Amino acid sequence: MNHIRTIAAAGFLAAMVVPAVAVEISGAGATFPYPVYAKWADAYKKQTGVGLNYQSIGSGGGIKQIEAKTVTFGATDAPLKGADLEKFGLVQFPMVMGGIVPVINLTGVKSGEIVLDGPTLAGIFLGTVKTWDDPAIKKLNPNINLPSQAIAVVHRSDGSGTTFNFTYYLAAASADWKSQVGSATSVEWPVGIGAKGNEGVSNNVSQTQGSIGYVEYAYALQNKMVYTKMINKDGKTVSPTSDAFQAAAANADWSSVPGYGVILANQPGAASWPMTAATFILIPKQPQDPTATAEALKFFAWAYDKGDKMAEELDYVPMPKKVVGQIEKIWASEVKDSGGKPLYVASTAAH
Repeated sequence: MNHIRTIAAAGFLAAMVVPAVAVEISGAGATFPYPVYAKWADAYKKQTGVGLNYQSIGSGGGIKQIEAKTVTFGATDAPLKGADLEKFGLVQFPMVMGGIVPVINLTGVKSGEIVLDGPTLAGIFLGTVKTWDDPAIKKLNPNINLPSQAIAVVHRSDGSGTTFNFTYYLAAASADWKSQVGSATSVEWPVGIGAKGNEGVSNNVSQTQGSIGYVEYAYALQNKMVYTKMINKDGKTVSPTSDAFQAAAANADWSSVPGYGVILANQPGAASWPMTAATFILIPKQPQDPTATAEALKFFAWAYDKGDKMAEELDYVPMPKKVVGQIEKIWASEVKDSGGKPLYVASTAAH
């Protein structure tokens, strides 16, 4: 018992001499933005001393954890509807945008050499397009010698915002997908093997000849994966690039949906990448730990202000500054401690 008291006393003394910024922010959820959150967190800790512990567990897990109030913030690529935000007392805002890409493992094929369209991609994941030399794929790729190899489908096994955005696109592009499977963070997959997180899908595709999966673009780049081009809503063949993601997001009316929950998949425009997506943060309006939440809002403000270049280096698209201004006003008006005091004012941000 004396030993325990000694540790407690030492901790108390340490708390007296360590600055208040030693608070650690905890977050959990989407794997889609993990690469950029990790990069931001590392830079922010070096600058401020404040650490961010982020668990990349999938959007479904992040939503559950913030609803249970076990983390400072949740992260999801499938935005919550207004009624759910009200029910759980949450503020939602988009943090960054990026693209989802089909990734393949096919001998001798390099990134961008194979082109797919929405109906064919849906057919692959429905199990109706079974081999790489299927007529639907051959028609789109007449100059490539495609093998008669069976297609091994890899999909997410966990509740996933990446799956939500991917299946939203497939449902928009294919009436068969819409009627048979639909769109959600978790669906009844007709074929394929499941893997957890963007990381799990990346690993499975990398290790399986003849496979196809879907991951966030940064994972494809980091793991040197082969990705396809796509034919977009306007019938144009496009590559996944920051410019293509930006084109899809250019006309988004962010304030038209509660919690800025705009879906960017299958947007019109000759240059638009069809599987573009935003990723969102969930913060309680009245948090149990107001100190940690205040620090989290400072971190997000810093990321909006200082993190654009780091995001772009990973081929994410930063949020427009006009939207950021609207979001920060909502923080100031809606996120408060138990006494009604706002936890964020512009002067406290790490600008």
